[in-house]
Amino acid sequence: MPAPDCRLGIDVGGTNTDAVIMDTADRVIAKAKVPCTPDITGGITAAIDTVLKVPGVEPHRITHVMLGTTHATNAVLERRKLRRVAVIRLGGPATHSIRPMFEWPKDLAAAVSVGAEIVDGGIEFDGRDLSPLDTDALARFLGRVGGSAHGVVITSVFAPVAARQELQAAEIVKRELGDVHISLSHEIGSLGLLERENATILNGALAGVANDVADAVRHALATHHLRPTTFFAQNDGTLMGLDHVLRYPVLTIGSGPANSVRGAAFLTNTADSLVVDVGGTSTDVGVLVNGFPRESSRGVEIGGVRTNFRMPDLVTIALGGGTEVSRNHSGVKIGPHSVGYLLQRDALVFGGKVPTLTDGAVATGRASLGDPRLASGHRALLAEAVAQADVMLSDAIDRMKTAKGDRALIAVGGGSILVPDRIPGVSEVIRPEHFDAANAVGAAIASVSGQVDRIFHLGPGGRQAALDEACEEARERAVAAGADPRTVDIVEQREEIPLAYLTNPAIRVRAKAAGALGGLAEHQIEANLSQQARLAGTADQAAESP
Repeated sequence: MPAPDCRLGIDVGGTNTDAVIMDTADRVIAKAKVPCTPDITGGITAAIDTVLKVPGVEPHRITHVMLGTTHATNAVLERRKLRRVAVIRLGGPATHSIRPMFEWPKDLAAAVSVGAEIVDGGIEFDGRDLSPLDTDALARFLGRVGGSAHGVVITSVFAPVAARQELQAAEIVKRELGDVHISLSHEIGSLGLLERENATILNGALAGVANDVADAVRHALATHHLRPTTFFAQNDGTLMGLDHVLRYPVLTIGSGPANSVRGAAFLTNTADSLVVDVGGTSTDVGVLVNGFPRESSRGVEIGGVRTNFRMPDLVTIALGGGTEVSRNHSGVKIGPHSVGYLLQRDALVFGGKVPTLTDGAVATGRASLGDPRLASGHRALLAEAVAQADVMLSDAIDRMKTAKGDRALIAVGGGSILVPDRIPGVSEVIRPEHFDAANAVGAAIASVSGQVDRIFHLGPGGRQAALDEACEEARERAVAAGADPRTVDIVEQREEIPLAYLTNPAIRVRAKAAGALGGLAEHQIEANLSQQARLAGTADQAAESP
């Protein structure tokens, strides 16, 4: 009997749920694309059911399942299934001028917060106490709101410099409220008090969504009598274990596009390129750097809230296979509405009554789907819509380019049939095998990572000691997230920023470590490391090319 050595990658989008099974040689041996369902469980169950029915698939060989989902993003955008949390800032009296959640949309703030309080405390930039933590005020606030809070969010001034007051406050929360979900800002964001606080509040609010998704995965796997180790994809294109996703659900918000970028890298063996992922509702344009999504260097806004945690650098436009097409007084109108997972019911070529961009792709000869004759009565409208969509896509691609010259573009996603073969500023459009399931492939092949972004005050060991400490902490975080310790290495170039105007010298250090999944068979670990080496080699060659 063959050894258990297969991975099941699943990506739940807004329109379709994709799944792939990959073997120890990193070959796709089965894949499926099924419409999403109103409840996440139905789509996941149907996708698993479909791939398990592929001839030659042996369910008992599946040892790991990796899931990426847009449910966290959708929950914030739609203001649904969010937990209500108590918000605590350790920053009085210095930060009373701006209250927590000051710029939040009113409906989102009402859906999330049971109350916010600024208590005396916080850290100076040099690591000293800004003010002693007022433990009595903290306990009084918890007594007032604790019964209505599903979780507690704690943010301290300059927590990335020193986390001791956040940890002290967390112990008080446990003493007063017992076992509740606690989100600490030094584990979520970096420098920038308000943005870090916002990200931490979102993390606490999304804890229920993470539980729902985890339960859906467990149910779907149990239905098929599967007992693999479960991992979730996160924003940087790597994985984290189930315990981590339940603690840090906000780190899954960008997992869908990150999976697609990683899948595109794997399917083309390319380390540096542009990537366009076209789904049923939207299009994401990203950039591959050393085989991983380029990280955004600016704050990311989610649902009207500014944050500063790590997210892939993307341009997203309302353009997808299910995007509705119409005509108004000013001409052709594309979107923003999409028929979504009802595409095969509502699109013209499938017998529906709604003109979509999929109909446009069929009418212009870019795709062969359904019955083209059913769209013939709207040919002029659809042709204009496709031409307008090409301009929108070209503009989005142009916004992601940071250097002169043409670059290759990898087109993935089920809706990438909309992408033309010739685009200004693009040297070639690459359409890899399994392009329609690149997101699920990206989840299946992902490694596990740990990242550090901290301020270090230089001690006796100087600069090198701070860099070494950051790298070691990143490695430890990767192992804690589920990486095999034997395979963990630093994968992102270390960055150091000297900080001026301080009595004692300090630097900001970022380090990222990644490794293969813990528990993989020996030959599978070697295959994963070989793939990482190939991507790194490709990146080096590209960097050396004139």
